[in-house]
Amino acid sequence: MRMRDKIFSLAGIFLLSAVIIGCDDFLDKNPSKTTSLVVTKTEQLDALLGSYSSFYSVENQTSIFSTDDYGLTVELYDAHPSNFSLAGVQYTLWDIEGIPSAGRENFWSGEYKKIFTANMVLQNLGNVSGTQEEKDLLRAESHLVRAYSYLELATAYCLPYTGNNGDELGLPLKQSVSFEELSSRNTLGETYALIESDIQEALKTQVHLLKNGRVRSWRANIGAANALAARYYLGRNNYSEALKYAQAALDEYDVLVDYNTEMRYSEIPSIVTINSTDPTKKQEVHLKFPYTHDEQSDMTDMLGWKEFYYFRLLYHASWWYVPSEELLDLYGRDTMDLRYRYHIVEDYSYDRGMTNPSYSYPGYIFFFKDRIPAGPTVAEMILTKAECQARNGQWEEGLKTANILRAKRMSNTLSNQEINLSATSQKEAIKKILEERRREIPYSIRWFDIRRFNNNDDPDDDVVLQRTFYPISKSAVMQGEAVKSYTLPIDSRRFAAPLPETEIISSNGQIKQNTY
Repeated sequence: MRMRDKIFSLAGIFLLSAVIIGCDDFLDKNPSKTTSLVVTKTEQLDALLGSYSSFYSVENQTSIFSTDDYGLTVELYDAHPSNFSLAGVQYTLWDIEGIPSAGRENFWSGEYKKIFTANMVLQNLGNVSGTQEEKDLLRAESHLVRAYSYLELATAYCLPYTGNNGDELGLPLKQSVSFEELSSRNTLGETYALIESDIQEALKTQVHLLKNGRVRSWRANIGAANALAARYYLGRNNYSEALKYAQAALDEYDVLVDYNTEMRYSEIPSIVTINSTDPTKKQEVHLKFPYTHDEQSDMTDMLGWKEFYYFRLLYHASWWYVPSEELLDLYGRDTMDLRYRYHIVEDYSYDRGMTNPSYSYPGYIFFFKDRIPAGPTVAEMILTKAECQARNGQWEEGLKTANILRAKRMSNTLSNQEINLSATSQKEAIKKILEERRREIPYSIRWFDIRRFNNNDDPDDDVVLQRTFYPISKSAVMQGEAVKSYTLPIDSRRFAAPLPETEIISSNGQIKQNTY
């Protein structure tokens, strides 16, 4: 049995044994993994899909490090090199040599475990007791889980799909739990065809996001399926289809958090002492975190964020989403944009140990220090709708749509003229809507956005990524050497990240590495 199949097998054993306790309640405890069971009922399969802790975390280092939202500079690195892992630097510089053998890589295996669970439910639906309605709902949910994970993986590890490059390498498409299923990579065209097919199956769900007045975003629902469809078709630059599904999601649920009335700073004190060895500069600094930082050890704030359609969080093990100067400038560094006020924590570098001597730099915070929204939200759907309207020629309507969100994000002490976006042309409207999208959703889907910008018919939104940093090798940052320029052109094959070497080895060479 190959290594990856062993992982899948163990995951299956654990998951199949974790089906006694249901997970429909808001914060159920995870089931025990000590009791082995044979799956005979739909409620057991339902419990597998209801265990949110098995699905919510997305450890995508490409999303964290590889875009222009991430602000690692030579000066910041020099201030405290140990804060920045070699793997993080490699992803920041779009490396192809060291990433395959990087020691810590949980994204690939983590998403395939979710896919394995979805396949296990689909495979067992014909063998369990339960109503047809129950089976149909579980089938739709399994397709949603699988579609989401395959889209995440394809966005990181495959080239952008243009429709004309379908013979390029896609993903290994596991559609069963059989150890005999081939592990070789399917084509890019086949990969996206499966994702689209899974989304269409997921759209058959009849479950509403709101149940008994509670948002149940950790389970499949009508809003989640339509929101994922909108994201998928936006990525394919199909603005009419993306608009249709974004509107369907908003018709299902369109509640926003009003940052004027529903946000505050955390009540947990966060005090750091800087320059402790220099009496003339020694100082206590109080860091101000958003209120979502209150619940550090449970999921209450995160699951309770009412804008989610589908509960998925980008997880950053190093606890520092470093905002680039470009991203900070986009907010205007103005606390009248309440996203800057509540998500940009000034002096956050002190929390990461840059205290003696002190080096001040902010951090982007949403939930605690390590997690930010990745799953589709109401805000994302509003901005998707706005962009599609603008690209389809209804740019004035697109601005009005974007301003629905702006009203909940900008200080209500401003005038309507200051809050609302305005433009005098379609080109200007699209630019402003895309800037708003970047302010609202940094990191988690910026890589997704850059890929589609660079492969549509509009040259005005192209993004050439550039950095200046030290040379690197497979094993080190060459800090003592002269800095150099790094560029990722819009047509670079490095828009597909290298696959983990462990997967290639464990497949006995069936899985092929990307070529550059």
